[in-house]
Amino acid sequence: MASFETIEASTRSAAGKGVARATRREGMVPGVIYGAKQEPTLIKLDPRVVMRELKRGGWRSRLFEIDLAGSRTRALMRDVQFHPVTDQPEHVDFQRLAAGERIRVSVQVVFLNENISPGIKRGGVLNVVRHTVEVACDPDSIPEKFEADLGTLEINDNIRWSNLTGVGDSRPTILDRDFVIATVAPPTVTAETLAEDAAAAAAAPVAAKGGKAPAKAAAPAKGAAPAKGAAPAKAAPAAKPAAKKK
Repeated sequence: MASFETIEASTRSAAGKGVARATRREGMVPGVIYGAKQEPTLIKLDPRVVMRELKRGGWRSRLFEIDLAGSRTRALMRDVQFHPVTDQPEHVDFQRLAAGERIRVSVQVVFLNENISPGIKRGGVLNVVRHTVEVACDPDSIPEKFEADLGTLEINDNIRWSNLTGVGDSRPTILDRDFVIATVAPPTVTAETLAEDAAAAAAAPVAAKGGKAPAKAAAPAKGAAPAKGAAPAKAAPAAKPAAKKK
């Protein structure tokens, strides 16, 4: 099952833009916990904690347990508002999780046995269509990951939702088809490779003859002296005089 990470927060007494600005002047980030048919809980967090979670990536699907002076609330971080200039977090929205109430969450897909896949061994390329899958599930049974076994895949074979393991009672949000997760595509030849092959083929006959073909000697410029050792050019024959009419 999925694990929850604990982060500490404090409660805020009131809502509003003025109170939120005052919270930021204190060096804290205002936030709210909503959902599960309960009144929203106003909170404030250490900005270092928020930035730490954002830098880790995948924060929208990470499960948190928010510690409010000993009272713990399970939640998902759904949205973060940033300052338009500094890019610092200005507000954080959490969705409260309630047992028995299904929520939407994205779960990572982990690919296994890629090194023994017959198709990949023959030069096929693993084309991943979905690195994560959005599912609806109970907060107490959120899968930590889905697993896709590539061990038997040939070229043009694929992994679909029905092939994943570890799904439990989660249901995909795409219901109209057994959608593709990944496929083993045939090997591709790039344009750069084709150009290199063509250049190599053109250079092969020249290399077989022992190098580059000798360049033709340039014709001497008009009026230039002949090169030393060169045979003098033959004079053109004089034109015959025209015959007189009788």
